[in-house]
Amino acid sequence: MLDELIIGGTVVDGTGAAPVAADVAIRGGRVVAVAPPGTIDEPAAVTTDATGCLVTPGFVDPHTHYDAQLLWDPFATPSSNHGVTTVIAGNCGFTLAPLTPGDADYLRKMMAKVEGMPLPALENGTDWSWETVQDYFDRLDGKIAVNAGFLVGHCAIRRYVMGGEAIGNAADDATIDRMRAELARAIDAGALGFSFTNSTSHSDGEGQPVASRWATPDELLALADEVGRHEGTTLEGIVPGCLDRFADEEIELLAQMSAAANRPMNWNVLTVDSREPDRVPRQLQAYERAQQVGGKVIALTLPVQAPMNMSLLNFCGLWLLPEWGQILGVPVPERIERLRDPDTRLRLLENSKSQAAGVFRRLADWGDYRVGDTYSPVNDGLSGRFVKDIAAERGVSQFGTFLDISIADDLRTVWWPTPQDEDTESWRMRAELWHDPRAMLGGSDAGAHLDRMCGAPYPTRFLADCLRGRKLATVEQAVRMMSSVPAKLFGLRDRGELREGAIADVVVFDPATVDSEPAALVHDLPGESARLTAGSIGVRRVLVNGTAIIVDGHPTGATPGTLLRSGTDTYTVTAR
Repeated sequence: MLDELIIGGTVVDGTGAAPVAADVAIRGGRVVAVAPPGTIDEPAAVTTDATGCLVTPGFVDPHTHYDAQLLWDPFATPSSNHGVTTVIAGNCGFTLAPLTPGDADYLRKMMAKVEGMPLPALENGTDWSWETVQDYFDRLDGKIAVNAGFLVGHCAIRRYVMGGEAIGNAADDATIDRMRAELARAIDAGALGFSFTNSTSHSDGEGQPVASRWATPDELLALADEVGRHEGTTLEGIVPGCLDRFADEEIELLAQMSAAANRPMNWNVLTVDSREPDRVPRQLQAYERAQQVGGKVIALTLPVQAPMNMSLLNFCGLWLLPEWGQILGVPVPERIERLRDPDTRLRLLENSKSQAAGVFRRLADWGDYRVGDTYSPVNDGLSGRFVKDIAAERGVSQFGTFLDISIADDLRTVWWPTPQDEDTESWRMRAELWHDPRAMLGGSDAGAHLDRMCGAPYPTRFLADCLRGRKLATVEQAVRMMSSVPAKLFGLRDRGELREGAIADVVVFDPATVDSEPAALVHDLPGESARLTAGSIGVRRVLVNGTAIIVDGHPTGATPGTLLRSGTDTYTVTAR
């Protein structure tokens, strides 16, 4: 008997092939047949009528930070609601293991700062009693609804090996050898590879550069070499130029690390803006240089605009504008006084529009900020309005209006910037990039920056755009980009395609309605912390390893997910 038979649907198999009418038979966690309608006559425990729906492989999100959330939310919501069946975590050099006993408070505060995970959620969501990567994996194995693979982060390894000396110090050869040994132990436990950061945007809870930023190129190359000694592994890295344009030495580092490991390196995230037409060609030079030295460097890029808000109260993208972090990084009363000072306002405004602001200049269109939540009676009635309109009524500058509204709310005002790169040319450039082998869809940051952005719903939003919106890609192209393409980069065995013999990660959705609900703030994290989330529309059924985890947009409670282990659940993808 079949476990499930999906009948009456149109199969989009993940290869890029045209959709075909077919029934899909599942048994023992695998697809046992994809056949013309009505030709499978074996009985099934569950028969799903998919008439009018598309049936596709599950989607693979290559850049998430679900490392903590999976410990209390096995469904990795809202990603699974939107058809994601496999998540890759441990990105940007940040993982929860290995962890020295007694060091959890440091790690929690670092993750709260660099990845926007609410500290109360981290403090209340788990007991932090693991040490090794194997210990951490034991917490998840057999208890998750989605498939999850984890890179091991350089910050965790460096801190574990060097302790407090990891901050502010280079490592000698003996220490690097100890880090290699710890990385090998993590990969032997199943880690999919290695991630690192030397981005200037990454500081720990004490305001110091995170541990990975103190590493020399020789240290990074040694660790990349170690990755190449293990089967089914990969690399991911973040450098300062990821946020705008690479420096020559950054391109060289990414290329040489990939070559040293003979593994692909992916990085996050390539933004597209027609006002900066030279950015994409510059960033893709990392791929070209990697090819020259025997490596492969792939850019991640999102196919949608992720909802993102800002606040002068909590750390966000505004803090990364030149000098803004220093001015905002004081207690709130002092911060407010600084923001009232005319000279400080002028300096902040000038820096926000400077060349040094790089990609963050897009945040400096102050008139196009829309007011979100407000808290002071003075600001009653402003929610939903644009700063430029309020400034015109008041006869004051737009930037001054932005600051005045924030100050009246004791800086708690929630701001929604209007994307400035919604023009036709920017979307034409994006569509061109989606089909470029030097780039791959991803960059949701799901599980991170929880009260500021909501990138997890990108699969359903992209499908809606392809089916009923701009139509810049066909549905078969969109499905391929989100399934078999990332599956092949990571070497996921038998995932990413809907074919006989494949693992039954399957999504059934209505093409007439598939979409995401608007992002909304909810208080459902441990410690009553808040996050932005969004439900799905038109997603009928999501199967992981042949078991339904989402039915009509809601979790079923089943936890059939696989903790993906290198060399077992992945095959080796080389850079050459």
